[in-house]
Amino acid sequence: MGRPERTDSHRSTATNKAHYEDVDGEAPPPYELSFGGDSCNVSTAVLDNGRYSMAFEGDSLNKLLQNQELPPLPEYEPPKPIVSPTQNFQGRRLYPLLNIVVQVVGSRGDVQPFIALGQELQKVGHRIRIATHDVFHDFVQDAGLEFYPIGGDPADLMAYMVKNPGVIPKIETVLAGDIRKKRKMIKEILEGCWKSCIEPDPSTDIPFVAEAIIANPPSFAHVHCAQALGIPIHLMFTMPWTATRAFPHPLANIQAKDADPKKINYISYGLVDMMTWQGLGDIINHWRKMTLDLDGAPSMFDSSLVQSGKVPFTYCWSPALVPKPADWVSTIDVCGFFFRSAPSYTPPPEIDNFLKVGSKPVYIGFGSIIMEDPTSMTQMIMASVKACGVRAVVSRGWSKLGMGVEDENVLFIDDCPHEWLFQQVSAVIHHGGAGTTACGLLNGRPTFIVPFFGDQPFWGNMVSVAGAGPGPVDAKTLNSTILSSAIAFLLSPEASTAAGIIAEKMRVEDGVKQAVESFHRHLRVQDLSCDLIPDHPATWVVKGKGKGKWRGRSAEIILSHKAASLLVEQKKIEVKSLRLHKPKPIHQQSKRWDPITATTSAFYDSVINIGSSVGTLVESPMVEYRRARSDFSRSEAASSHVEDDQSHKTHHAGRAAGRAIGRGFGKVGNAFVKTAIDLPLAMADGLAAVPSLYGNKVRDLGPITNSMSGLKAGGNSLRYGFYDGYVGFFTEPYKGVRDHGPLGILTGIAKGSMGLLTQPGSAIFGVVAYPALGLYRQLNASELKGTQGHILAAQQTYGQFLAEHHPSSEEEASEIAHQYDTVSLG
Repeated sequence: MGRPERTDSHRSTATNKAHYEDVDGEAPPPYELSFGGDSCNVSTAVLDNGRYSMAFEGDSLNKLLQNQELPPLPEYEPPKPIVSPTQNFQGRRLYPLLNIVVQVVGSRGDVQPFIALGQELQKVGHRIRIATHDVFHDFVQDAGLEFYPIGGDPADLMAYMVKNPGVIPKIETVLAGDIRKKRKMIKEILEGCWKSCIEPDPSTDIPFVAEAIIANPPSFAHVHCAQALGIPIHLMFTMPWTATRAFPHPLANIQAKDADPKKINYISYGLVDMMTWQGLGDIINHWRKMTLDLDGAPSMFDSSLVQSGKVPFTYCWSPALVPKPADWVSTIDVCGFFFRSAPSYTPPPEIDNFLKVGSKPVYIGFGSIIMEDPTSMTQMIMASVKACGVRAVVSRGWSKLGMGVEDENVLFIDDCPHEWLFQQVSAVIHHGGAGTTACGLLNGRPTFIVPFFGDQPFWGNMVSVAGAGPGPVDAKTLNSTILSSAIAFLLSPEASTAAGIIAEKMRVEDGVKQAVESFHRHLRVQDLSCDLIPDHPATWVVKGKGKGKWRGRSAEIILSHKAASLLVEQKKIEVKSLRLHKPKPIHQQSKRWDPITATTSAFYDSVINIGSSVGTLVESPMVEYRRARSDFSRSEAASSHVEDDQSHKTHHAGRAAGRAIGRGFGKVGNAFVKTAIDLPLAMADGLAAVPSLYGNKVRDLGPITNSMSGLKAGGNSLRYGFYDGYVGFFTEPYKGVRDHGPLGILTGIAKGSMGLLTQPGSAIFGVVAYPALGLYRQLNASELKGTQGHILAAQQTYGQFLAEHHPSSEEEASEIAHQYDTVSLG
């Protein structure tokens, strides 16, 4: 029997709450985009099943690529083998042991793979903290890992998604206030993720400062926390999040004619990112400014880092099912599914007896999906099972399927480990969660996926392409005829053979170990390791005594807590000479296209920044006044003094309000200073970017992090701006004739004239703006205030804890002092 007809349109080509009070919690974004030109238009919208509809209309996608200057496709790079750096030829470890925070947002099925990963990382010596929702406290700690609560309730998230499977909420959801609740939950998760990086263990009070971050993309805070700390970040996920020509974004439904499908696939990722940023950009940017003391991020800041390969990404699915696309760079690995150790399980008598009395049944279950009409689904299942003459084990799930239904050929069950159950059945039918899909295929079971929302159709298509099941059929269009046809196909020899081939390949994979090796391989060990104790992570930087270079760094030595503590004790260095070490700094640059949009965007951001600062100045004193009075009352009630000293309370609260006023004026002043820098900076960048509009390359002046790099960029801007402008005026006409014949001289003259107008202008603005930006960033990067001050305090507390609980011997102290004397002289 043939495969059921697909009805899915997806096509595969093989801390302070006051901080947020001025962010509109109820404002749903438009969730639609439309752009293009006379001959090519692109429109996107969000569908009711949580997927993104993308319509490409016009002559060709190539015209769109030319007009919108989308990034070029990466060149093919052969996949490199994952080699473990655990030991070298002398048996010494090649990486330091780190404090790793693993940030995960999602359901139990999303958290479970990271539990397995954390356990494997812990085996090699790292300290692992799983930062996820409060409800998973016992789940994490029972696995022997540290837990940190980030807030948010996965049950609420799932209920919201089931009620509103699309990103656009229903009107009843808006009226019920669910939008505000969801956005408030995101704010809570962002704050919780940051605290998970620097706060002590909530149970033991043992200090913790993250030295690396592993996260799944929906945790959202990952790149921003890494930027504030200057530490490595590694993303891991169960569905594609990196642009590729091989297949479209798993959340995209694409409609296009007369266009290269590979290019359509590639740009679908950027469009989904743009839609996502519409809903979260204001919350994330406000959190960045108020909690992390970072500038607001440009649109899709984290995605641009991922797409450029600057953030390593490990995909935890089997390459036997979805091979690594050829256009993914070497910082991206496909390692295999993350499987936990199979739990010990003894089936209850009703399950055991049912399995023994007849042929192997088919499994049907939809997990945590909450259906609008579970009764109809139950009737459909019963009719299909009867029509095919098979037996079935049906998981009731959250929808409570089969209530009041009894049949000798169908057994309705509650929770049962898939690892055990899928060995007892002949085929599986489910909603298409990545973990459930993986478990079924690992056991060689043909699979039919009935997707409800999100990435579930993607997995259905991947199973179908591999031949291990029919194409996915959306839950809303499923009927007993389609389900019967799907069951018949699952029981065919062809499906069984294809599933068996996939299972054989998956059984030789060890996804968790491969992911650990991938994590280690992408670490920049030289920047992470203490110069004196390589097994220890570096936390501090101190200038050496010599003028030479050590490991390429000009007379700088990076030290671990242990090395720094011992050197301070021996008076080799002074505490005040130590600075925080940032082994993996993330430099933020706004992408500019032309001077008009650049200055308009900068002006808009400045108005928002000034308005937010003025709002904080007005509101913060009252918030701090009320909070201080409340705190004073609680502390007084807990003490032996029962009398309420109203004057002391008022004085205490007044001082708190005064400090808030001072901070508020500081923020307002800072906002005006930033505006005075941002506007000429935007003009310089915008003018410099004009040649890119007609295909010329724009010079990269490098990251600007301090006054020296700012002066360097300003000097280069002045030199290259006038040079490129005047030289281009003569060379562009020549290039035009060379490339396009005699008529090319006209376009060459136009390009040269444009460069002559814009590049010297960029130089004039840049020679002032770039040094000013460098000085501003240097002054605002002080380790003694704001977020950097909190990080410094957390590191000092952690260092004291290590010194007290892990003291060094005299031999170690002597050896470290000797190494320091040797290294510091260069």
